[in-house]
Amino acid sequence: MRLSRFYDMLEHEFGAAQGRMLAEQTVLGDLGHRTPAQAIDDGEDPKTVWFALCKNQDVPRERWWGPDREPRR
Repeated sequence: MRLSRFYDMLEHEFGAAQGRMLAEQTVLGDLGHRTPAQAIDDGEDPKTVWFALCKNQDVPRERWWGPDREPRR
């Protein structure tokens, strides 16, 4: 997952303000007791970070891959 996709999905699922707050302030045990932003800065795969955040926030699994998108042309 690209970092831009991570932030797109974060905004879609949680909204712009809440998504940024979650990324910067939520400490996740699954990420070694780091925030998502810290984990990404440390080089963690954004997909791993996204799944850990979804799990922590009780996002239903069917939404972990984000909204359906039109195929690229």
